[in-house]
Amino acid sequence: YNEDKSLIFWVNEEDHLRIISMQMGGDMKEVFTRFCDGINQVEKTIKLMNREFMFNDKLGYINTCPSNIGTGLRASVHIRLPRLTNHPAFKGVVTKLNLECRGLDGEESGIEGGVQDISNELRLGYSEVYLVQSLIDSINLLTEMETRLENDEDIDNLLPM
Repeated sequence: YNEDKSLIFWVNEEDHLRIISMQMGGDMKEVFTRFCDGINQVEKTIKLMNREFMFNDKLGYINTCPSNIGTGLRASVHIRLPRLTNHPAFKGVVTKLNLECRGLDGEESGIEGGVQDISNELRLGYSEVYLVQSLIDSINLLTEMETRLENDEDIDNLLPM
């Protein structure tokens, strides 16, 4: 990991290599840039040892966890959406936006006080840039919905089709 632990590499955990780039605030571009720079540096180092990441034209990068075949990119945001989380349309919105929601303690943990980890559900067949931009767009929409609910306004015209 780097000095401020905003870039972490796990080797042979669930995947052969898991790279985590994170920080507080909302600068997804900075987080993604750090992530890409980290991957490029690891790949450069591996190539100096006459090795390379295992890649398949059909499946993408080969990992041990089947849910990460393809790009293997899971971009996530910790966000507080107490009103929207309790809204009857919330689960449908999450499904339509191809998102996964979980508590802050992982897959099976509950959402407490509307604070949750929201990530992209799609992985196969999409570029890393598409996945990150899609998450940014979705988080912007969810934030707008939460703001409207805070102001006792309707969100029907924001609901994805």
